[in-house]
Amino acid sequence: MNPQLSTFWSLSTDQVLQQMHSTTSGLSRQDAKQRLSEFGANSLKQKHKSSAWMLLLNQFKSPIILILIFAAVLSIFLKDAADAIIILTIVFISGLLGFWQERGASNAVEKLLALVQVKATVLRDGQSQEIPNEEVVRGDIVLLSAGKNIPGDCLVLESKDLSVDEAALTGETYPVDKLSGVLPAETGLSQRTNSLYLGTNVISGTAKAVVVHTGKETEFGKVSERLKLRPSETEFERGLSKFGYFLMEVTLILVVLIFVANVYLHRPVLESFLFSLALAVGLTPQLLPAIVSVNLARGAKKMAKKQVIVKRLPAIENFGSMNVFCTDKTGTLTEGEVKIHSAVDVEGKESDRVLLYAYLNAASESGYVNPIDAAIREYKTFDISGYQKLDEVPYDFNRKRLSILFKTENTHLIITKGALKNILDICSTVETGEGKAIAIADQRQKLHQQAEDLGSKGFRALGVAYRDFNQDSFSKDDETNMTFLGYLALFDPPKVGIADTLKELQLLGITPKMITGDSKAVAMSIIQQVGLPQPKALTGSELEKLSDEALMHRVQDTNVFAEVEPNQKERIIIALKKAGNVVGYLGDGINDASALHAADVGISVESAVDVAKEAADIVLMAKDLNVLIEGVKEGRVTFANTLKYVFMATSANFGNMFSMAGISLFLPFLPLLPSQILLTNLLTDFPELTIATDRVDKELVNKPRRMDIKFIRNFMIVFGLLSSIFDYLTFGALLLLLHAQPQQFRTGWFLESVISASLVVLVVRTRQSIFSSKPGKYLLAATLATIGVTIIIPWTPLATLLGFQPLPLNFVLVLGAIVLFYVTAAENVKRVFYSHVKF
Repeated sequence: MNPQLSTFWSLSTDQVLQQMHSTTSGLSRQDAKQRLSEFGANSLKQKHKSSAWMLLLNQFKSPIILILIFAAVLSIFLKDAADAIIILTIVFISGLLGFWQERGASNAVEKLLALVQVKATVLRDGQSQEIPNEEVVRGDIVLLSAGKNIPGDCLVLESKDLSVDEAALTGETYPVDKLSGVLPAETGLSQRTNSLYLGTNVISGTAKAVVVHTGKETEFGKVSERLKLRPSETEFERGLSKFGYFLMEVTLILVVLIFVANVYLHRPVLESFLFSLALAVGLTPQLLPAIVSVNLARGAKKMAKKQVIVKRLPAIENFGSMNVFCTDKTGTLTEGEVKIHSAVDVEGKESDRVLLYAYLNAASESGYVNPIDAAIREYKTFDISGYQKLDEVPYDFNRKRLSILFKTENTHLIITKGALKNILDICSTVETGEGKAIAIADQRQKLHQQAEDLGSKGFRALGVAYRDFNQDSFSKDDETNMTFLGYLALFDPPKVGIADTLKELQLLGITPKMITGDSKAVAMSIIQQVGLPQPKALTGSELEKLSDEALMHRVQDTNVFAEVEPNQKERIIIALKKAGNVVGYLGDGINDASALHAADVGISVESAVDVAKEAADIVLMAKDLNVLIEGVKEGRVTFANTLKYVFMATSANFGNMFSMAGISLFLPFLPLLPSQILLTNLLTDFPELTIATDRVDKELVNKPRRMDIKFIRNFMIVFGLLSSIFDYLTFGALLLLLHAQPQQFRTGWFLESVISASLVVLVVRTRQSIFSSKPGKYLLAATLATIGVTIIIPWTPLATLLGFQPLPLNFVLVLGAIVLFYVTAAENVKRVFYSHVKF
């Protein structure tokens, strides 16, 4: 790379194109392919070929596992090599299980993300084409318009009213105007008005630019580690972290105490150390990351089949927990196909002149593509050969209007179309039905009332205005002293069946709220048509006067937010979150990005502009609330299945290890050898690997649920204590009733521990009776297989190697009775627990 290109903003466009070996017609496809191969993908994330190996190594990064491996290797040299090899083998098998699960989840997610790639428009062989942002290379010529992300650091070649949001890079709140030119080399980042940067996006206007830097060589790439704000943790992630830390604290305290106690009782130090570490492995829910990844990935795959693509897996939990859903009306509550009802003058009469001016404006625009202009062009066609387009000020979300300058045979004419209020703000006169222009001051109330009347019938009113002009170019500053010509009445009928869909949302415990820039009259008309009960509205101007505290109270009861400015959407979302809601927001426009970021779950659609799709956690392949409902249900299934593992890890597994730690202090021998503890842990983990495929009771899908650490703690105390009671009952039976020798004790305790932990999985997986709520076939098969393998082990050649032996029939019968008694007790305790503790 030429050193001069490090200050490319100080070079002319010809110099940059020459040094990039490019032209204004773009690169050839062959040249672009070669550059991609040479310089790599346009991405801030490096794809390592060794990622599979890294994922495998990550399975063993737990400090406890590493210490256990070190201690086992040490014991090979100091003591029993066979026992150490068994320990290392079991640890390795556990790691492979986790690796296999996470690898599959990772591959599945990569395939899903490919479905919603953000794309750039580039010139290749002189033709414009869309390619994934990752395939943009140095020297590419990119075509930009409103809503597009900037795919690399670029120099502007040509632009028209280009305005860019650079907040992510410079912190600048307001959009920055960009145009071609040459600047001094020392110009600061925020003052480089001829340059565009990766990580920013176009607000309005159009441009052609040449890509100078890509990937980590961009300004954003250089500071990516500093700027890369980790997405805020979901409530579920925070809950899992707290749960993990809680178990780790208990584990460390217990392990240290057990080790010290065993050494105090004059037991071999290395054996005591290995026993304590093996206990720690048993106590730690080491499969939790893999279980969570697999559950979320499986949920994402099932959601994809229902046209819901998950970009950020932890958002699935928030999707399921969502109890407030905010959306615009267009395309979700309505058909999304804007149609023209009529074009009327200020007297309310049909006017072909209003329609002609609207058609001229819509047919000639080259900026932000929108359905309103398409509807105008389709409604009626005019011969506009007598009008020559000279210039354009594209639509943007601050002005809310589009202006185009035309040359006619007699004059130059600016025609402006847009939101009624924004059109009236730039008008000084009104054209009457007789073609006379009169001052607007006395007519404003009448004009607003006419628009209100249209709105109450469900029609959205746009304003059309014009102005004679005497120059060949103009800017937004020339949108003054215009003459108001009339209205365009638009309608977008409610979707068929939307009323039933909204009722289903409410039955799922989700409150729908509409946020729209349309007038209050239009919004209330639509809401009444779609059947939302007792609609309460708040307008943007009313919202502006409310403090954050007051707004927090108002948003709970308000279900229609009308005449809302783009920057007010984020404020509404934040107020809803502060009021204790889990908020979902569906947006697909340029002005929705901040609200999508602010929401607990940002939802967009596949057809959305780049900046909205990039900001979203979840992308709907169809803008349809029925698709959203199916996604919510899958989100709740995924959340429920993830929690099942937490319940399992805090019931029998935790109780068994806790009991073993306690009894080890009173026995003259270790209750289980380190290798036996690890085998117990491995076998009890096996059924839990299939938890993602388990059935979920309808009651867990019918309403939003949230991660509740207090509930989990209570569950752990009750079911962990129950497990320990039966553990000590087993110890008593083995020692006092059956007079077991150490090897018999370990075999009996191993059988009871694994079988009871496996069966109790079928109990704690549901709130209902174990007989009325059937487990998934894979979970049931894995549980039965685990029990079968456990029963067989003492009668196989492995028994001697592992330190087990076959048990007499009376041992088997007593242990079988204890297991049956335990499962029955767990079922009854569960019924009482859920009748007193709500979740």
